[in-house]
Amino acid sequence: MADTLVYTIHTVTSHDGTTIGYRQMGSGPGLVLLHGSMASSQSFMTLATVLSDNFTVYIPDRRGRGLTGPFGDNYCIQKEIEDLDAILKKSGANYIFGLSSGALIAIKASLYIPSIKKIALYEPPIALDHSVIEKHDLFMKRFEREIDNGEWGSAFVTVIEGLEIVPSPLKYFPHFLLTFLFNRTIKEDAINVKENDVSIMDLIPTHHFDYQLIIETKDSIIDFKEVSSQVLLLGGSKSPTFLKHSLDKLNNVLKCAKRVEFRGLGHTAPIESNQPEQVAVELQKFLKTHKCKQK
Repeated sequence: MADTLVYTIHTVTSHDGTTIGYRQMGSGPGLVLLHGSMASSQSFMTLATVLSDNFTVYIPDRRGRGLTGPFGDNYCIQKEIEDLDAILKKSGANYIFGLSSGALIAIKASLYIPSIKKIALYEPPIALDHSVIEKHDLFMKRFEREIDNGEWGSAFVTVIEGLEIVPSPLKYFPHFLLTFLFNRTIKEDAINVKENDVSIMDLIPTHHFDYQLIIETKDSIIDFKEVSSQVLLLGGSKSPTFLKHSLDKLNNVLKCAKRVEFRGLGHTAPIESNQPEQVAVELQKFLKTHKCKQK
């Protein structure tokens, strides 16, 4: 589906002068899709295709990826918010869907950008207690060593094992076998990468910066009680426990939230070729008709 899709490329300049590139398709109310870690705008093309019949969809490459400029000095979530704000001002969009770290950016931005009317969050990795950070720190040290050594496949496996998001058929494979399989995938991808796409090899190191966002937003759950936007909280029944806890806590804190769990799906459902359609159904219902009651 995504291979035949027609989209246009646009850019906008963020507050610090960084060029933010994004893909645009469809027609209707504006909706921005914010990807998560080790991903880029290409990761959302199937989801965007389904949504483009009813929305004008804007899919940016976040900093350090593809069409967008580098992370720059003093990278932080405020830079990401400024990037999003630049896109919203140019496009006039009022809706946002964020996956994982993209969801962190979306909900944080809603505290500062009043034009955001509705946000849909798929499993933002909000660290609710120090044990979550301690666990992440352990595998991130290994990840950084592997990146320094150019061990791309092993670094990728370290992250998905640490986050407990290894695809079900591969869940019981040992690290070395997963590394072998992903190294082969990385090599094939480097040969076949399409125009405007980013290779898996280039995306893997960006997880360092997404982890910075998790650190920066830890213990921030109470801040989100001030969110005035309508919020859709999405997640999968097969997702890691700490992500489900984040959604539970957000559901309790937010003034205007609806919670939906997809049975049998996991953390990467919005970017997998056979599952974004299910996410799109709930997303469209929320954006087109849902009005939640203030708690």
